[in-house]
Amino acid sequence: MDSQQLAALVREQSLDVFERMFRAVELVQERLNRACAALGQARVPYAVIGGNAVAAWVATIDDGAVRNTRDVDLLLAEEDLPAASEALQAAGFVRDEVLDTIVFLDGPDGKPSQGLHILLAGRKVNPDYVSAAPDVQCAVEINQKQVLGLEALVEMKLNSFRRKDQTHLQDMIQLGMIDQSWRSRFPPLLGERLQTLLDDPDG
Repeated sequence: MDSQQLAALVREQSLDVFERMFRAVELVQERLNRACAALGQARVPYAVIGGNAVAAWVATIDDGAVRNTRDVDLLLAEEDLPAASEALQAAGFVRDEVLDTIVFLDGPDGKPSQGLHILLAGRKVNPDYVSAAPDVQCAVEINQKQVLGLEALVEMKLNSFRRKDQTHLQDMIQLGMIDQSWRSRFPPLLGERLQTLLDDPDG
């Protein structure tokens, strides 16, 4: 489908593209709020990770530099998973498993790409990662949510090091949140990855 056909389709269906875009962002925020509230009320320790955690930290410096993300990533301790599952399911989420990842869909018709993705503390997300996911206790409170501490979040991003992870790290470097002194905080391979971004923060 070329751009003209797509534009025609949009006109025919009377779609407000910008309204859909803004609504998608609102839905991610709503899922995040609902999940954090449910876990908080159940007294289940958790940490917001991934793009939402990056957004929270970036917003402490420059809210205009925040990037949107389409899903919600949470870190839980394995022993807290039963209690977390009960709390999240009571809040309308449906537990599922996709490619060995625990996902809570937003209702029975929810899409995995738009659900809650759960990572377990102390486990490697991928066998090839240098280090395991951090402890949930590394979280700090930002705007009434438990968000993974910055150093632990950076280490997770360096472990994954996909294009979007590199972009998130570059954003933080450009804002002065990460500098040369951070390299020594991580295992050598992760320090080398960070150095490549410090050497070329604009990518």
